[in-house]
Amino acid sequence: MTTLPAVDRIDRAILTFLAKNARMTNKELAAEVGLSQSACLERVRRLSDLDVIRGTHADVDPGAFGIGLQAMVSVQLKQHTRRAVARFEQSAIGLPQVVALYHLTGRTDYLVHVVAQDMEHLRDFTLDAITSLPEVSRVETSLLFRATTKPVWPDLTEEG
Repeated sequence: MTTLPAVDRIDRAILTFLAKNARMTNKELAAEVGLSQSACLERVRRLSDLDVIRGTHADVDPGAFGIGLQAMVSVQLKQHTRRAVARFEQSAIGLPQVVALYHLTGRTDYLVHVVAQDMEHLRDFTLDAITSLPEVSRVETSLLFRATTKPVWPDLTEEG
């Protein structure tokens, strides 16, 4: 597990506001967290330099890219060596339909979040790209009806 530098209450407030609205101006952010603009900007730069803030993104409707459906593909590997895991991860994350890989414990080794234009595209992708990887033993595909995400990480250090 990666050890991140300690963040204080103000850093957490900055992270919370930016997670909700990354386009917020430094002036607005400084006012929200009670800092001068220069102090706020310095904290944001420090959090970025430390890779606590890893980037920003726009939440775009998948349909704008021709994505008609999303799925989670459960993958079991044939072997569980570091080499086999690394080869699978490198191959899978390089596929354009793969949004994210989740390495799990239990019966399923990986949960692969994928996107596709339609059912035929998903079937072809699963058969041609995922099951053809030499490390893969078994796959099971589940369609996503809807994805609801939470843009802000909970602050588990606070009581309540």
